[in-house]
Amino acid sequence: MGMKKILVSQAAPMNTAPYTALTEKFGAQIDFKPFFLIEPLTSREFRTQRLNLPDYTAIVFSARHTIDAYFKICEELRVKVPETMKYFCTTEAVAMYLQKHIVFRKRKIFYGTGTPESVLSLIGPKHKGENFLITTTGGGNNEAITKLFDAAKLKYTTAVFVKPVSQDLKDLDLDSYDLAVVYNPADVKSLQENFPGYKAGNLKFVTFGKHIVDAMEEAGLPIEIKAPTPQVPSAAKAIELWLQDNA
Repeated sequence: MGMKKILVSQAAPMNTAPYTALTEKFGAQIDFKPFFLIEPLTSREFRTQRLNLPDYTAIVFSARHTIDAYFKICEELRVKVPETMKYFCTTEAVAMYLQKHIVFRKRKIFYGTGTPESVLSLIGPKHKGENFLITTTGGGNNEAITKLFDAAKLKYTTAVFVKPVSQDLKDLDLDSYDLAVVYNPADVKSLQENFPGYKAGNLKFVTFGKHIVDAMEEAGLPIEIKAPTPQVPSAAKAIELWLQDNA
């Protein structure tokens, strides 16, 4: 068997050690290539949602690029973010990123442990009367958090601040790869835009995350391994298992 070639549809992570270990152990080639990038909406694009930003007293962030986009839109629309605004973030890392734009004050910045449930626990009875703006990505699935907000009878609106933009992948020889790891429905959209009518052939796919599964099935692309699971907690582990079975 020749050297296995693996394509990961993201930029190389800061910690490449798990992937380096795989190349050393199995002699595989692992290439990183983002299938799409996240870009902020223009103020014109944002206006089509017909939202009045000063109406909201609290905002929910789940990603740093959405924070940048929010403050960019506010600046372009000449909206002054009030000092009384409360910020609910999914993780500490996202919350700390707010320091780029505002003075960090614990009394108005709250962060969870990475789950929508942890954000709801932060709100509790104390902040139930706020008018929440949930920041989202175009084309994303927000049911995990909106269902919780609905159940808690919170007043909220979802707003798109960023969008996925497909990248030019035409320089990729997909048929030269044995395995591809994809994470997001936007990965599938980019694949279809770059390679109309593409059929997988010998290329096998690992999906990471539950939201991409439907997109893969709709595109008629077979899934070799679905992750994360207790047995396959990471993309690197999925690749390792596949290499073990196809050495």
